[in-house]
Amino acid sequence: MAKIGVLVMESQKQMVERLRGVFRSGVTIPVHFRLTQLEAMLALLEDNEAQILEALHEDLAKPKFESVLSEIDMVVNDLCYTISNLHTWMQPSYVGTNLATKLDDCFVRREPLGVVLIIGAWNYPLQLILLPLIGAIAAGNCAILKPSEISQATEKLLAELIPKYLSKECYAVFCGGPEETKALLENRFDHIFYTGSQSVARCILQAAAVHLTPVTLELGGKCPCLLYGRLDMKAAAKRLVWAKFFNIGQSCVAPDYVLCTAETRDKLLPLIKEALETFYGPEAQQSPDMGRIVTDRHWDRLVELLKKTEGKVVIGGESVKEEKYIAPTVVVDVKESDPLMQDEIFGPILPILTIKSLDEGINFINEREKPLALYTFSDESQVVTTVLERTSSGGFCSNDGIVHMTLPGLPFGGVGASGMGSYHGQWGFETFSHKRGCMLRGWGLERINVLRYPPYKESNLGWLRWATTAKKKGWAGCSIM
Repeated sequence: MAKIGVLVMESQKQMVERLRGVFRSGVTIPVHFRLTQLEAMLALLEDNEAQILEALHEDLAKPKFESVLSEIDMVVNDLCYTISNLHTWMQPSYVGTNLATKLDDCFVRREPLGVVLIIGAWNYPLQLILLPLIGAIAAGNCAILKPSEISQATEKLLAELIPKYLSKECYAVFCGGPEETKALLENRFDHIFYTGSQSVARCILQAAAVHLTPVTLELGGKCPCLLYGRLDMKAAAKRLVWAKFFNIGQSCVAPDYVLCTAETRDKLLPLIKEALETFYGPEAQQSPDMGRIVTDRHWDRLVELLKKTEGKVVIGGESVKEEKYIAPTVVVDVKESDPLMQDEIFGPILPILTIKSLDEGINFINEREKPLALYTFSDESQVVTTVLERTSSGGFCSNDGIVHMTLPGLPFGGVGASGMGSYHGQWGFETFSHKRGCMLRGWGLERINVLRYPPYKESNLGWLRWATTAKKKGWAGCSIM
């Protein structure tokens, strides 16, 4: 076994070093190469949509509608946005100068990092590999892709299609389980991009620390949905149900729990039940639009939560292990100490907690780790503004759920325990780029430059501070020397 491990490790090391050699050759740097690869990814999606949909259905029983929206079209939109804007993003950003640098060209240049590692997740197994890859390619990097081994059909399809459409020399797909991934992380990368759980993220950070490798962590957490004040209750119920039970709740940005007054809860519950029946019929188990839990292990965890909760199940609660099915479930009378409130649920279970005031709801949110997304439902702009200004989260959306992450112009990422760094659109390009500060100098203004040479004189210091200090009326500037 030890010999096998050594052979695997050597193979991984050879793969990383091969890509590093390709990167050093400069082949990924020209904008034409980057655009060609991005367009090839578009072709991959267009040519193989049927196979992709089949793999996603095999892994998660995803309905076509959800797969197209969240896996294919999100990537296509980001690709088109990136292709349209890449020339602009690659241009140097010029910065202001002072008297001492007036004749110099001072700018920020975006440069690729090198060989990056992208580790995807099983809940959106296509999107969570290809979206970060768009940023890596746009920035001019080589990349190793590690799809989730849990979503096996999609993993296999990605391993087959990516070498077929993208450069085999610059991009590699690595398939394996936790032990193989652990060994892969022993290699030095120039950036690691990970999507998944907080527990695995800690292992990623430990491995990255050995080589001082920068990381982007796209994690999760318990995303709250706060309903308060006047609101369109029927529309709120539909949007809440859609956001929570999309992909059968297996979304890192799904509303994890609801905060509202007892009065709002009592009005909301029958409308949630009505929305569920409208969306999925009287028997959600028979609906072609309801997915399934990814594995038996994940099903067991969710059913155990329902068994342990001290709250009252008022909608749903049924489950069938043979189908890995759990009905859309709503639980009320949930306390802070309830098992449902300890960790991210990541399934079709929605606890509702009651509050008496907006301040109480905001304090409840702020006493916990910062979530990946925070949702506020209210017709009152002051309520929305107050929640926005007095909380912190990776993303924020009022009167809807999940949809904020579909816009390429907005950064997507966490804060605190929900992650670090962001991507989508230009934000992905920036994540995989080094911002290199550059100054191109000539030999002019030497009369000013001599002021900084020894032997030092008090009079020279005064002139030098005057020449290098930012000037603004009514503001005491700071010396930059």
